[in-house]
Amino acid sequence: MAELAVWRPLQELRREIDRIWDEFFGRMRPPERWEGFEWAPAVDVSETEEAVVVRADVPGLEPENIEVHLSGNTLTIRGEKKQEKEEKKENFYRVERVYGSFLRTIELPAEVEADKVEATYKNGVLKIVLPKKAEAKGKAIKIKVEK
Repeated sequence: MAELAVWRPLQELRREIDRIWDEFFGRMRPPERWEGFEWAPAVDVSETEEAVVVRADVPGLEPENIEVHLSGNTLTIRGEKKQEKEEKKENFYRVERVYGSFLRTIELPAEVEADKVEATYKNGVLKIVLPKKAEAKGKAIKIKVEK
């Protein structure tokens, strides 16, 4: 019996373009200079029956340098990672840590209760729990069995 294979032409095209690019230019190296590089924390958005949960990786930030704002179904996380005090006696040969402001705007998948939102910070992870409004939770309908 023949096995069916899923054909994904765009993925195959992308792999082929990457292969040709790598053969022609060689493997790309991480940038040596980060000028103009803007950063934003990685964010996970998940949904349970009761709430929408947002987790953002913000290591090195102080909680007082993070602002969380909810407007309708849009959550905004804003913050700033401040550079440490520069030591004049040090000669830097490489600086890869990124500093500066960021802004993440996330469209939420359900309506939430703004007055019940909770945000916590632990080990560099900001966790925001946004309880759903009653109408957004949905209602299970029990099926009656007729005999």
